[in-house]
Amino acid sequence: MRKHRPALLALLLTLGAVAAAAPASSATSPVSALERGAYPLRTTEPRGSLEDLRPLGRMVKDARVVGLGESTHSSHEFFAMKHRVLRYLVEEKGFRSFALEGSWSSGLRLNDYVLHGKGDPARIMGEEFQNSYSWWNNSDYLDLIRWMRDYNLRHPQDPVQFMGDDFGYAGPQPYDAVTAYLAEARPELLPQFAELYRGLRPEPTTTVDAYMKGYMERPLDQRQEMAARTGRALELLRQQGPGPAAGGGEAYAWAVQHATAIDQTARGYSFDFDDPGQVAQAMDYRDALMARNVAWWEEHTGDKVLLSAHTAHVALRTYDPEHYPRTQGGYLRDALGEDYVSIGTTFDQGSFNATGSDGKVRVHTVGPSEPGTNEHTLDRVRHRDYVLDLRTAPAAARSWLATARTTKSIGTEYPGPGAQYPVALGAAHDVLVHLHRVEAARLSAPPSPGAE
Repeated sequence: MRKHRPALLALLLTLGAVAAAAPASSATSPVSALERGAYPLRTTEPRGSLEDLRPLGRMVKDARVVGLGESTHSSHEFFAMKHRVLRYLVEEKGFRSFALEGSWSSGLRLNDYVLHGKGDPARIMGEEFQNSYSWWNNSDYLDLIRWMRDYNLRHPQDPVQFMGDDFGYAGPQPYDAVTAYLAEARPELLPQFAELYRGLRPEPTTTVDAYMKGYMERPLDQRQEMAARTGRALELLRQQGPGPAAGGGEAYAWAVQHATAIDQTARGYSFDFDDPGQVAQAMDYRDALMARNVAWWEEHTGDKVLLSAHTAHVALRTYDPEHYPRTQGGYLRDALGEDYVSIGTTFDQGSFNATGSDGKVRVHTVGPSEPGTNEHTLDRVRHRDYVLDLRTAPAAARSWLATARTTKSIGTEYPGPGAQYPVALGAAHDVLVHLHRVEAARLSAPPSPGAE
């Protein structure tokens, strides 16, 4: 297990390291030009007036999917800002779904709470957000999910929804949904699917952490055989076409998507993580499937979607071409064109939760950014926190934004793998939110050991 862990953790959530500082530029300072395009943010907290987000609303325009990043995986201000932006987009721009960098089946459970009040959200989060997803079990996301439920109680005819777009865990929900569809529409196929899914559906007593660890402890040939079976099940369902069951084509489309999520999990674990070439393929596979799941959700629900992920995932271009060939944001731009808008994030200084080199989770703190980095210049703008449209900023600012400079991009480990990420912000994102200081998020439970 240990030999697989570095590659698997890089695949699940650890995209990001602190990039080393580049030499300071001698070019004319772009600060005044950046200031002319910057709009100050009143706060990152979700309560109170949202008037200061109106410029952001104009930047989003009529986009169907907005990706909002985070430059660490565990700072309060990034999570709170997502709640605040979600509230604005729901109330002012007609958005109706929040997509998280979490498993499809976990999203189904949380959506049951958001839509129908089923279960206790704190308990669901504790049960679902384990292993590499432990970082999402925090007070800020609990607040966001409770706000979504409260919104639906006030607007039962026009609800908001929650989805997970990732593959790390396939819980019982998608298996049960496929089986229920077949029982009504294609009962003759039930024995075949029972054999194809044999040993894959988690037992009721199996935790997410145990499931994810157990999957990686299986020999590679066994993981590949499991992926072959889920692939055959998916293809068999696709060959049937919509059945005569109630719900018709829409019920069939959801059954196929649930079977797709099951297959994504099996295939995501079927790469050889001891082969550097396959690790890069796995990274590409993950970002591509997360993009496809979000695009599918937008199409089939009709909802505008706020997508939450690391800022390197929502980017239009990869921060690290060698290890991460393409990004979720890049795939979404290909699929949706200008209907996808990427909002990147940067911060100057502050703290975050991350796993240290000794394997223990703790609060880490970084001081003011070094000269020559993107953050050093961005933080010289007179606004403490602000939003900037990178596409329409003054010419001098756009010229500066077009040059790659090293940038903090912190995942779940600190210090990170040691990669340096020179980022040309103007090419990577459409819009930028810069925060002066961030503080570590309040975790609801210590991250499980698999989150190292």
